[in-house]
Amino acid sequence: MTTGDDRAEDAPSLPTVMPDAPASRSWRRAFDDLGQGWRQRPLWGYLGWQDIKQRYRRSVLGPLWISITMAVVATAMGILYGALFGEDIRTFLPYVATGLLIWYFINGCILEGSEVFIANEGLIRFLPAPLSLHVYRLVWRQTLFFLHNLVVWGILVAIFRPPLGWTLLLAIPAFALLIVNGAWISVVTGIIATRFRDIPPIIASLANLLFFVTPIVWQYNTLLENPAVAERARIAELNPVLHYVEILREPLLGEPIVWHHWAVVGVITVAGCIAALVCLRNYRSRVAYWV
Repeated sequence: MTTGDDRAEDAPSLPTVMPDAPASRSWRRAFDDLGQGWRQRPLWGYLGWQDIKQRYRRSVLGPLWISITMAVVATAMGILYGALFGEDIRTFLPYVATGLLIWYFINGCILEGSEVFIANEGLIRFLPAPLSLHVYRLVWRQTLFFLHNLVVWGILVAIFRPPLGWTLLLAIPAFALLIVNGAWISVVTGIIATRFRDIPPIIASLANLLFFVTPIVWQYNTLLENPAVAERARIAELNPVLHYVEILREPLLGEPIVWHHWAVVGVITVAGCIAALVCLRNYRSRVAYWV
């Protein structure tokens, strides 16, 4: 006669499924997510353009308001701070406008990146799509904003004629670096913010502070040329946004290229991409539950 204990011993053992199964935490799935999202370019490209159109729906000028808004802000700040600091408006106004052009892109990636998955909660829960699709959509939308604002830079170049040269071509790889960094920042902060909802307001507060400590409406090189404050001015280089602004603003204004800015950005880019891959590997499967 077979007892209950004997039957229990003969029964096949069932595998234990853990919430963090190793299969869901693999480098292959992290890279697959990025690859699948990139292959869906028609989808996130269309969605990013629709985001802009919806923002200016029923507006007569439509997306042109993007450029108009920046032109008004840049002109007002350039004239005001130029008068306060005694700067030549012919060089200072393009300086401020170009800084704002770059800052708007960086700030948009930082602020919207921290909420990229929270804002797409419905799509993440009910649409089987890679997480990177939402990041690509965000970066593409910010790129469209940048291209709209680039019109203001073109007008100022035509008016004030800065000494542009072959270094203008460096603006292409510089902006490519900004795009890559905007993507990894969105991945890292977006995943962390889904778990800890205090992160977005903290990032928003820090972004406001970053604007004032970044040479947007004040000139970093002018401080370096002043022997009285030159040493203390170098503290500003601890702000990583300074380097991102300079690698793009220098070629856009025909200024001498300072290569150590590129070196700093390169190191941060590599470290940030690694951090983004680690977050995708370990936590991408949890985002749907956290949102």
